Amino acid sequence: MPVDPCGIEGFPIQSTDKLRYCDCDPQGHINNSVFSTFLETGRTEFLYTGSHPFVDKGCGLVIARLEMDFIAELHWPGSVVIGSRVLKVGNSSITLDQAVFQDDVLAARAKTVLVQMDQAIRKPRPLSEQARERLTASKG
Repeated sequence: MPVDPCGIEGFPIQSTDKLRYCDCDPQGHINNSVFSTFLETGRTEFLYTGSHPFVDKGCGLVIARLEMDFIAELHWPGSVVIGSRVLKVGNSSITLDQAVFQDDVLAARAKTVLVQMDQAIRKPRPLSEQARERLTASKG
């Protein structure tokens, strides 16, 4: 079982994203809706890029569940670091633990369940054995 990290070092998969002025809300901090975009950056860089993507040909990943806790405000200008790690690999699903940090301060924590979907028939498709092995090896 993974150790619950208090910092970005607890997440083996890391991405960065830039905060934009247009991300600010009337209260002067980054709007809560933008947090899910940061999580998407972390997920997609890990799952879709590189020489061996985890998603099977003809498939895509859809979010089945997104559970997020907002912990601290984010402020423009600056950037965020998104930490991700694999918690669980199911038959057709992947559960990720993700966190958003600004200046080493935890701003949000999320648990995301993704399901591999066959794009032609719009139904779940089991992950390939190769993808399951590589995802399991990526567990934090």
